[in-house]
Parts: sequence; structure tokens; C-alpha cells
Amino acid sequence: MAIEKVKAYFRNYEMEGRIQEFDVSSATVELAAAALNCEPWRIAKTLSFMVDGHGILVVAAGDAKIDNPKYKAQFGTKAKMLTPEEVDTLVGHAVGGVCPFAVNEGVKVYLDVSLKRFETVFPACGSSNSAIELTIVELEKYSGYTDWVDVCKGY
Repeated sequence: MAIEKVKAYFRNYEMEGRIQEFDVSSATVELAAAALNCEPWRIAKTLSFMVDGHGILVVAAGDAKIDNPKYKAQFGTKAKMLTPEEVDTLVGHAVGGVCPFAVNEGVKVYLDVSLKRFETVFPACGSSNSAIELTIVELEKYSGYTDWVDVCKGY
């Protein structure tokens, strides 16, 4: 199970205890915000796309929407989200628990500037009922991100 991979990943940094698991689903921004009792925009949603035959992840604020012209300018291709089967196979996490931690080798992670307005955000941890609160600096450190991008509307 992917949450076990994420727990093992964070165990390397003595941070496994910061992972929160819920009795309810946190598979969508709205459900995660309800489970965490926080604003939906502070959920760090992880979106999966296909670029040049490889899966990539874009982590964005919960209220952010992909801006197709910005995305194409950044990645040189139209935004094509992965199917649920592709997400599981290419990224290593199932839809609802996709996160930028403990992903399959070769998956590039990008952080969208929509996140920069927050002190802390809540990305998932590999399951549809988990999250971790991280500062932006911690998100940078533990996501293994490739770059900051500006691919969402209004940021």
C-alpha cells in the first residue's frame, strides 16, 4: 500500500509521526479540508500529467485550476491528465492519495506558485485518508521537486 511507502520515506527523516490518518475520506480537496478542519485552499493537491511519455506531478493549492496556455508554455504540450490506471502504474500512488513523496523513479515533481501564499499546506500521504502538514520549505525538501512553476489561473 502506498501509505506504507510514504511512512517509510518519512521514517528516514524521523517525521513519520506527523502523518495524520483519518476515519473518513480525504480523497478530494473538500473532503481533506473537512477531515483536517482547515480551509480548502490550504490542501496541497497533487495533479498527475503525461509529458513526453512520462508521468509528472504538479502540486498546487486546493483552490487553483490549471491554466492551459500557461501549462503549454511551461511544458511544451497540452495538459493531459493521467488516467487512474496510469497514475497508479506510473506514479506509484492511487487517485485520492497521490502525493509527491515516495513516487516511482523518474517522476518529476513541480510545485506551483499558488502554494507560496501559505505558511503551511497539507499534501496527502499515499492513501485516501491521510495528510501531513508541512511548511513550504519542508514541502520543497521532502517532495524532491524539480522546479517551481506558474501553471494555474490567477497566480
